Amino acid sequence: MKEFEIVEHTADVGIKAYGKSLAECFENAAKGMFAIITDNSKIDSVGEYRIELKSDSLEELLVDWLSELLFLNSAYNLVFGEFKVDLDEKNIRLNARALGEEYKRDKHGYGVEIKAVTYHMLRIKKTYPYEVQVLFDI
Repeated sequence: MKEFEIVEHTADVGIKAYGKSLAECFENAAKGMFAIITDNSKIDSVGEYRIELKSDSLEELLVDWLSELLFLNSAYNLVFGEFKVDLDEKNIRLNARALGEEYKRDKHGYGVEIKAVTYHMLRIKKTYPYEVQVLFDI
C-alpha cells in the first residue's frame, strides 16, 4: 500500500494519505506534507518532538496535527521524516512523536512553502482501507 500521493489543485497543493489505520494515515499525511516542503529529500531522525492534541472532531484533529508540525517547521526551521502517532478516536486525542532535524537548504533543497493547512476538500475515510485528504495553502 502506498503511503501518500500529491494532489494538485488550482492554486493549492494537497495530499491523499493511506494506511492500515487512521493513525497510520495521520503519519503518512505528515510524511506527504514534508515531502512537499523538502522536495522529497532525505530527512534524518536527529531530534524528537512530542505532540499532544485534543480536538472536537477527527477532521479538526488532522488539521491541528499538521498545523502544529507546520508551526515547528516555520518557527524553528525543522523538518520531519518519521512519525509515530497514537490516536484515540473515541476521545479525539492524539499523542505523537515526530523525528527530524534542522532544515538545511543544501541537503533538503527547495520544495514548496506551505502557508497553512486548510479545511477545503478535507476528507477522512474512517473504514478500511483508511484514507485522508487535505489541501494546503501555498
